[in-house]
Amino acid sequence: MPQSERTSPALTPHEVRSIIFGVLVAMFLAALDQTIVATAMPTIGRLLGDFENLPWVVTTYLLTSTAVTPLYGKISDIIGRRVTLLAAIGIFMLGSILCALAPTMLALILARALQGLGGGGLISLAQTIIADIVSPKERPRYQGYIASVFATSSIAGPALGGFMAEKLHWSAIFWINLPLGLLAFWMTNALLKKLPRHEKPHQLDFIGAGLMIISTTALLLALSLGGPHYAWTSLTILGLIGVFLVFAVAFVVRLKTAPEPLIPIEILANPVVAMAIIAACSGVGVFIGLTIYTPIFLEGMYGLTASQSGFTLIPLMFGTVIGASFTGQVMARFTHYKRPTLIGLIVAAIGLAVVAINPQSLPLAGLVLILAVASIGLGTIFPLTLVALQNAVPPHQMGTATGTLNFFRSLGGALIVAAFGAIVIGSLPADLAAHVTIETLASSFAAAGRDIGSVYRWVFLAAAAGILVSFASLYVMEERPLRTHVRPEAGAAE
Repeated sequence: MPQSERTSPALTPHEVRSIIFGVLVAMFLAALDQTIVATAMPTIGRLLGDFENLPWVVTTYLLTSTAVTPLYGKISDIIGRRVTLLAAIGIFMLGSILCALAPTMLALILARALQGLGGGGLISLAQTIIADIVSPKERPRYQGYIASVFATSSIAGPALGGFMAEKLHWSAIFWINLPLGLLAFWMTNALLKKLPRHEKPHQLDFIGAGLMIISTTALLLALSLGGPHYAWTSLTILGLIGVFLVFAVAFVVRLKTAPEPLIPIEILANPVVAMAIIAACSGVGVFIGLTIYTPIFLEGMYGLTASQSGFTLIPLMFGTVIGASFTGQVMARFTHYKRPTLIGLIVAAIGLAVVAINPQSLPLAGLVLILAVASIGLGTIFPLTLVALQNAVPPHQMGTATGTLNFFRSLGGALIVAAFGAIVIGSLPADLAAHVTIETLASSFAAAGRDIGSVYRWVFLAAAAGILVSFASLYVMEERPLRTHVRPEAGAAE
């Protein structure tokens, strides 16, 4: 690609590609860590002699990484992308080392918290850096690569985690982060010095950040513990929800009164940003929920093993890559770039509604085909929401806006996964529901004599409803022309 106004004038096309590959490695680092741990957890629990606190290995990482995501965006707008990204990689690698060396479950959980503090910035910073060097018009072309990163990590992660835990040692799932982290560090360190500088003088709102972290942590704890660990009406869950509401209200008040709030009001008030966030929360949340709970349906309904259900899920994972890649090409070439996504979402919603009519009678091949088509429709959301949002904000707010989108996407995923869990686990007898885990759900339905198909009818209906929410948000979202420059106006002063 000849150097043009579409990329930063300080970077050659080769440097642009090198930076993008480097930040994709950083993104893969975070995405892989979210999936590689799951299959190694039984081995970790056995060797460390603690199964009771094992879920906190995953939950702690989720809590810290989600809570700090908006902070990374804001900090990168203040001090620049390079220092912020390298700090995130460094924190993540330090956390990985401590995880690998952890002698006890408590030490591992604390190390995972530190690892999450680094991992929370890797994905949103990678997306922000791509936005710094490629114009919105050209940016969708790269979304297929981003979708491929997540699909590859979703498939390779569980397989690698199980293999390393069984054949090597469970600590290998954390040691593998070091060469990947060093590669990302090496590839981006020098070139990121040439990034265009968009930041303006900012102040970090520490009070607002504290209120947001406390409210987010309380909500995620409630969603993680509610159901199998505590009844939704228990004092523990109600107390956590109460803490969330109090601090969330205080955070909103702080946004309106702070001289420079953590998330500027003009970003949240931007109609394109607001609709993109709602669409991403709902659509991406449905996708995450399906990837977690569909294997249980496959095992309970069709008698597949865990490995067979994982293999059957591959079309669902790679469908998002196809949808994202196709939409990226369309957005770069056509004025009405929302149409493929709107069509894809309607088709996905209809497909899941068809599955919900009578899940018991649907052959396995038919279910896989419908899920693959629905996945393609859901994949179209990724480039559309991200690029439309970044196209609607000035460059000096790009990090904050991108971090905000990823933050709410994580919350949306947690909410919808909790909703699916409430439907599935809530259908079991109380004595079974109190001790069930994701791994034992399929066998629990058989033990209780419950028809898993009739329960999952409501899961698929809820998924279709969530997709329709995403469709409605994107339908009303303004379709602004995509800029052909990195900056809103060529040569505009920042």
